[in-house]
Amino acid sequence: MKWLFALFALPATAFAECPPNPEQGDATAEQLTRLIEAPNAEVANEAANALWQLWFTAPDARAQDLLDRAVERRDSYDYEAAENLLDELVNYCPEYPEAYNQRAFIRFLRDKYDAALSDLDRVIAARPYHFGAHSGRAMTLMRQGRMTLAQQSLRRAVRIHPFLRERSMLLPEAGTPADGDL
Repeated sequence: MKWLFALFALPATAFAECPPNPEQGDATAEQLTRLIEAPNAEVANEAANALWQLWFTAPDARAQDLLDRAVERRDSYDYEAAENLLDELVNYCPEYPEAYNQRAFIRFLRDKYDAALSDLDRVIAARPYHFGAHSGRAMTLMRQGRMTLAQQSLRRAVRIHPFLRERSMLLPEAGTPADGDL
């Protein structure tokens, strides 16, 4: 009987469902086009930052609060608390890709590579153009020593964001000359 009273004592938000992700199609397409076609790093970084702002827009205030608190905990190197908050966010908003992307980053930092890859695969399935997820996948695969797959993921990321900082980690493909051989 005590559980029944506890159930009614919970705030209404405990039973709330996450709303759909915000509609960002036109803005995303515009920034993605700017990014892919960027003539220089400045334009690419502006477009990439605009995409990150869109991706960091959570479906509602509760989800945004969880995301913001998780990032704050991550920035304070409290990775366990950050992951717990992101677990809560994923449970609340299972269709919000950035929740998985941020949790993957925390899991990477905590050396939970298989779990990070699982989260990154969900992000990429939902947002195939998410250069951050492709790059994160590449870094995770590198940590596992899976260089061929890592290079494939990094190439995908660079096709989307040609001025991505991690592009310097690309190795020449077989049959192509190295920079010094040109």
